Amino acid sequence: MTVRTGLGVRRAAAPDARPLLPMLVDAFLDGPVADWLIPNRTERRVVYYRYFRLMLDLGLRHGWVDTTTNLSAVAIWYRRDAEPAPADPAHRQQLDLACGKYASKFHLLDAVFAANHPPMPHDYLAYLAVDPAWQGRGVGSMLLHHAHKAIDEEARPAYLEASNTRNRDLYLRHGYQAGEPMQASFEAPPLWPMWRPHTDGGVGEQVRTVMLPHRRSR
Repeated sequence: MTVRTGLGVRRAAAPDARPLLPMLVDAFLDGPVADWLIPNRTERRVVYYRYFRLMLDLGLRHGWVDTTTNLSAVAIWYRRDAEPAPADPAHRQQLDLACGKYASKFHLLDAVFAANHPPMPHDYLAYLAVDPAWQGRGVGSMLLHHAHKAIDEEARPAYLEASNTRNRDLYLRHGYQAGEPMQASFEAPPLWPMWRPHTDGGVGEQVRTVMLPHRRSR
């Protein structure tokens, strides 16, 4: 699918990581979650370069990464077909190294995501980022349409967490249902679990379901 800018979508590969990284950092640098994770914006940029280098590498190795033909946007997806594997100690160590003194907040956020993640098979959108210079031009929607077409052909649902009301409303327009907001702590901003029901092979109406129940920590 293309938008009026003439861009297209392709699967990202390892050589794309270097140009995609600064775009990811810029896209996520400001916002309520970013302000809570790392209050100092200068420190945040430094930590985000290490953090998103790790997240992009994980997506390329264990999921799939869609990007635009000009590398102005990126979507990192994972397939969830069964219960997630136990936490990898190596990943925790990598996160500690990447985030330094702020690692505890990142671990807390991961724990909240894991505790609220739907247990049934689905495709998980971990990150959707658009270069600030390209925001508001339909680029994010283009990446969503591209992924949803493939997902619908397999009649699979999709899941994500929205980090602010603007993103939540975008996903609502793309067929997602918002669950009750969740917080990593009393000081943390709300995040919305969002579920997109599958279609009957991409040719019919979406299966209408309520927001499915989430796994809760004991």
